[in-house]
Amino acid sequence: MPGKLQQVLSRADTPTLMNWIDREAGELVHLLDSRLESPAKLSELVLGLRTEAHLLDDETSRQDLLDLLRSPEAHELIQAVTGSNALVGDVYDALRTIDFRRGGPRSALFAFFEVPVPVPSVVATPPAVSTCSPAYPLFAYQIDVQARAHVVIEGELGRALLHMPTGAGKTRTAMNLVADYLREGNMRVVVWLAHSEELCDQAVREFEKAWQLLGNRAVAVHRYWGGFESDLCAIMDGVVVAGLAKLFARTKADSNVITGLATRRPFVVMDEAHQAIAPTYSLLLNILVPSNRGGRLLGLSATPGRTWNDVGADQRLAEFFGGQKIALQIPGYDNPVQYLIEQQYLARATYRRIECNSGVALTSAERQQLSETLELPESYLTRLGASAQRSLQIIVEIEKLARVHQRIIVFAASVHQSELLATVLTARGHRARSVTTRTKKDARAAIIDQYKVDDGIPFVLCNYGILTTGFDAPKTSAAVIARPTMSLVLYSQMVGRAIRGLKAGGNAEAEIVTVVDPALPGFDSVESAFSNWEDVWRTT
Repeated sequence: MPGKLQQVLSRADTPTLMNWIDREAGELVHLLDSRLESPAKLSELVLGLRTEAHLLDDETSRQDLLDLLRSPEAHELIQAVTGSNALVGDVYDALRTIDFRRGGPRSALFAFFEVPVPVPSVVATPPAVSTCSPAYPLFAYQIDVQARAHVVIEGELGRALLHMPTGAGKTRTAMNLVADYLREGNMRVVVWLAHSEELCDQAVREFEKAWQLLGNRAVAVHRYWGGFESDLCAIMDGVVVAGLAKLFARTKADSNVITGLATRRPFVVMDEAHQAIAPTYSLLLNILVPSNRGGRLLGLSATPGRTWNDVGADQRLAEFFGGQKIALQIPGYDNPVQYLIEQQYLARATYRRIECNSGVALTSAERQQLSETLELPESYLTRLGASAQRSLQIIVEIEKLARVHQRIIVFAASVHQSELLATVLTARGHRARSVTTRTKKDARAAIIDQYKVDDGIPFVLCNYGILTTGFDAPKTSAAVIARPTMSLVLYSQMVGRAIRGLKAGGNAEAEIVTVVDPALPGFDSVESAFSNWEDVWRTT
C-alpha cells in the first residue's frame, strides 16, 4: 500500500508535475513520447529523480502537495502543527503561513506524510595537521642505518656489511634498500642469497610484503632453491632468491648461468654474511659482484665475524667487504643493544648457566679436529646427546621454565636428543614436539605453524640444526641452549630466537639457559657479542 505522500502525489495533474521537473527536460519528454506525460508516468519520474524528503523540503513542490490535501487532511495537519483545533479562516491559507523550515513544523509535516526526517550527514573538518602512517614502516634507528648503507653501497667500492643485532630488523631494513634500488630503473636485478631454505622462504615473503607497499611496477620473484627451478639467464628485471648450495652446484655444472646473471650487474644481498669467505660462497659472490665492474654487495649479519678467537678469519671477512661495516649506532650508548632493550625492541634477557658433568670427553682425534676447524665434531655431539644424565638435567630445567613461559625453544646436542627430550616431555604431560633433519618438510612446517599460534598453552619446541636461522616466532620467551658450540655466531643466533621485544611483537622479559660442559667455553650475552669484532672493521 502506497504511503501518505504517494497517495497525495497521485492527485497531481500533468501541469503540476511538469512544474516539478526541469522545463527543458519536460519539453524533451513531450517530443520523444507524449505518453510519458501522463500523471502516473510523471509521478514515477519525479520519485525517481527526487526523494520524498526533497519534495517536502522544496518550497514549490511542498506548497503544491499542501494544496492537494483534502479538507479533513488539511485540518489534521494544522492540528498536528499547532496542537489546537481552533482555526479562524481558510485552512489552506493557514497552511501557507506556517514556516515548515523550522524544526517543530518540519517534523510534524514529515510525520503527517509518513516520511522519515533525514539525518544530516556530518562532514568532519580535517585538522590542519594530520599524520599519514606507512604500512611498511621502519623504526628511527633503522632509517638511520638504511640511509648510511645507501651511501656506502652507492660508493666507489660498492660493498659493505650491515651489522644489526638479532631482532633489530636487518631483513626489513635491507628490503627498503632493495626497493630503492629497483625503483631507480626499469630493468634491474636483485639477487638475494641465503644458505638455508627457511631463510630463502623468509626473504621471498618479506620482499613480497615490502614491494606491494613500496614498489612502482610489477616485478617477478624467482625462487631458486630446493625443488624450485628458474631460467636465471633470461632474467632482465626482478628478484632472484637463491640457495647458495643449489647455485654453487649449478655453477659447477654450467658456469654460463651465473656469468649471464652477473652481466645484469645485480644488487647482491647475502644473508648471514659471516659465511661469505667460505670458498664456495666467495666464488659465487666474486663472479656476481666483480670488484672492477661497479657492482653492489650488501652482507647482513648480527655477528660480523666467523669465530670468537680467530682474528685471521675475521680479518679476511672484513677485507671481503672492504672493511666497511654499517652498524647500528645510538647516540649516548656505547652498545646499541642496551638501547634496544630499554626501548623494548628486544626483551630484557636473564642468562643462566647450568653445569653438567656428563662424563663425555673429547677423544684425541676430536681435539685435533677441534683445533683445526674450531667446531665441535659431530661424533662428540652425538655422544653428548646420548648422555642420559645430561638429558635428565635438561628435562628438569625445561619443566621449571614451562611453569612461567608459554613458548620455549630447545637447542639439543643431537637429533637423537631432540627427539628424546620431546618424547619424555610429552609422556610427562607437556606439549612438546621435535623438528630435525629427519622431520619431513610438511610435518616440520605444520609443527612450527602450531608453535607460532598464541593459544595460551605452554609449548616446548626441541630441535637440532633447524631453527637457528630463518625462524621467526616472536612470542618465544625462553631458550635452552643444550648444544655446546665454539661459535659465538651460532650462540648469538640461538639466543636471538627468544629475545624479541614488545615493540617487535615479542615479550618484555626472556630467559636464556645455557648448558655448560666441562672444558668447553660458555658465552655471556648478545650485548657482548655485538662488539666482539670491532677491531677488524671500519665502522661507517
